[in-house]
Amino acid sequence: MPSAPSEHAATPEIILAGIREAFAGALRPDPELTIGEWSDQYRVLSRVSAGEPGRWRTSRTPFLREIMDCLSPSSPFSRVVYMKPAQIGGSEVLLNMLGYIIHYAPGPTMLVEPTVELAKRFSRQRIASLIDNTSVLAQRVSDPRERDSGNTILAKEFPGGVLVVTGANSSVGLRSMPARFLLMDEVDAYPPSASSGAAGTEEGDPVDLAIRRTATFANRQIAMVSTPTIAEASRIEQAYLESDQRKYYVPCPHCGVFQILRWSGVKWPDRKPADAWYECERCQGHIADHQKAAMLERGEWRAEAAGDGETAGFWLNALYSPWTIWSQLAKDFLRARKSPERMQTFTNTILAETFQQAGATKTDASELLGRRQPYRAEVMLPAGVVLITVGADLQADRIEMEIVGWGRDEESWSLAYIVLPGDPAQRDLWDGFDQVLSLTFEHPCGQEMEIAAACVDSGFHQPIVQQFCSDRGRRRALPKMYPIKGAAGQRPIWPRMHSKAKDNRPLWVIGVDAAKEALYARLKITEPGPGFCHFPISDQYDQGYFEQLTAETCRVRYTKGFASREWTKKAGARNEAIDARCYAYAALQSLIAGRFRLNKQAQHIEALMAAKSAGEEGHGQSAAQSAGRQERRPWIERQDWLERRSNS
Repeated sequence: MPSAPSEHAATPEIILAGIREAFAGALRPDPELTIGEWSDQYRVLSRVSAGEPGRWRTSRTPFLREIMDCLSPSSPFSRVVYMKPAQIGGSEVLLNMLGYIIHYAPGPTMLVEPTVELAKRFSRQRIASLIDNTSVLAQRVSDPRERDSGNTILAKEFPGGVLVVTGANSSVGLRSMPARFLLMDEVDAYPPSASSGAAGTEEGDPVDLAIRRTATFANRQIAMVSTPTIAEASRIEQAYLESDQRKYYVPCPHCGVFQILRWSGVKWPDRKPADAWYECERCQGHIADHQKAAMLERGEWRAEAAGDGETAGFWLNALYSPWTIWSQLAKDFLRARKSPERMQTFTNTILAETFQQAGATKTDASELLGRRQPYRAEVMLPAGVVLITVGADLQADRIEMEIVGWGRDEESWSLAYIVLPGDPAQRDLWDGFDQVLSLTFEHPCGQEMEIAAACVDSGFHQPIVQQFCSDRGRRRALPKMYPIKGAAGQRPIWPRMHSKAKDNRPLWVIGVDAAKEALYARLKITEPGPGFCHFPISDQYDQGYFEQLTAETCRVRYTKGFASREWTKKAGARNEAIDARCYAYAALQSLIAGRFRLNKQAQHIEALMAAKSAGEEGHGQSAAQSAGRQERRPWIERQDWLERRSNS
């Protein structure tokens, strides 16, 4: 009975056999066929993994031809860098290269994805489809169901070579074998350092570790493909700057002038993004969507730098995509500009540019002080508030907390900043905190609003924090309590699942760097609306508060040549206000992760406001009945998210 294919890394026997064949194959001269020509002749796209299944046609995306030519063995370049938007052929270039290697230029090959799990997924979904649907490859790679086939999830033998698929987070996988061909996918998503062993020992930059595996091959080929991320910390941008920096020039269908497609050329009438067009930079002619295909066919890559002589670099944005129309780009932009986080996604995945995050420049405390507004939450909530959360920062002699109201598109209102002095080991401090958490606030719609969720820093006295949150949780009353721990680095604000404290109770590790990036970006928004931060005229929100809120800056730090971003503050400066605000934002994200929809809640509150303000008696009576029915609904659908989150 055939054995099941293993999901583990290649065995030493598989690797050694593949390497012996690979070195023997390396003595044969490389073929003259380029990767682009091979793809047009042999590649077949699956209905499962491609929007346009069938025979591969480079003419559909002509800008990919030169990229694939530079990756071919006959190319004088040993490294090719492709800095790209999302969904414009980056993975397909790597798959075409893989198919070419297996069929036409066999040798030891390594493919690196950001993590081992992503490597497994890419192998199952994309590499398996490549092999199954391309007959010349299916003949060379054994069926994984056969005994001793040499075909596993993370290792595939073929005549003259072997392919090892691994994750950038695994130093063991990156050290597994020498490789003539190295394919690195989404390098900006790689971790700062690869790790090994149960202790997670850090072993250095995964890109450097992978490139070292190619050192013994004079005819090596290295492909680096990625969507860029953060300015100054982007691997793909740094590699592109070391290259000859090619850009794709296309001719205007009206005047014939060759130009780069830039976002500034996308135009539309006021409030009519559906009527968008592209405007020629020379003749100002309107270029319609149907004219793009001919422009791409006549386009050409032009180098704009000398480079290092070894690296061919290519940059492309989503304006070149044959599947993207101007109006869709305009609509995407209008949606993205509502928040800094969406603008980062738009900048990275559409414009293929790095994003300059807000923490790189210090926000002025005095400017924020002058922005305060005359509202008093203890009397009446601002009408835009539809949800309240709390973030609490525990210190050795006090708890500092902020109560924050949230509205549509995460517009926020600071409601109160409270400092409770006391010894965390004494019950009095926690009784006072419990009273704060039990506060209710009057809303203009006529209802009282409770605090929905609270995040409490457990850095000091973790067992006490855990016990307090557990005791309050057993009362089944709002707010939902989360003992948390902040962690720096590349991690989401709210984790997919909780960790465990030393006493085995749940502990939520939140991404404080991402929360600070979001906070500082929003502090720079100057007009009320999506993401804007409102502050009250109050003694609680004085110059000292805003100096704490703006105490940190984000700097790029270089470790062994790799750039990483690090949040720092001046010695002696206090930053409890930052922490409390970030924890309140994490509490909001905990609810959103539990499928709470902030804008849907805003619609509900707006309906109550409209019903309350109705003037006519008959309409008012109907509205009151409707409002009465809605009043029986809780502010949050607790049976949905509360039950589920309490068991997570």
